[in-house]
Amino acid sequence: MFEPVSAYSGFSVDDVPAAAEFWGEVLGLAVTPLMDGSMLQLQLPGSAANVLVYGKDDHRPAGFTVLNLVVDDLDVALADLAERGLSPDPGGPWAGEDQVVRGRASGHGPDIAWFHDPAGNVFSVQQQ
Repeated sequence: MFEPVSAYSGFSVDDVPAAAEFWGEVLGLAVTPLMDGSMLQLQLPGSAANVLVYGKDDHRPAGFTVLNLVVDDLDVALADLAERGLSPDPGGPWAGEDQVVRGRASGHGPDIAWFHDPAGNVFSVQQQ
């Protein structure tokens, strides 16, 4: 019988050290280097789940959201991220719709903003 004992997700990057700095130092996630630094493990906040980040020579940025980070207050989070030099991607999935203001969407579910990591992968910050 198929009974997985655990699971994890992963995504590729073109520069593992840059990813470690971004996810660990800029965004403040717990980062553990793996395989002599050729991969990373991101500890997801509020859970025991991890995400594998691996280097790939022919990396192509994911055209979908690879990670969703949930915050209590999106406005506060966006202000803090702006101080860290990050601004939302105004071309998120709902770009051009009335609900998108300054890279932030509301009215389709959670209030959400999309960003890109240094490898061009899309991630979101969203309010519960």
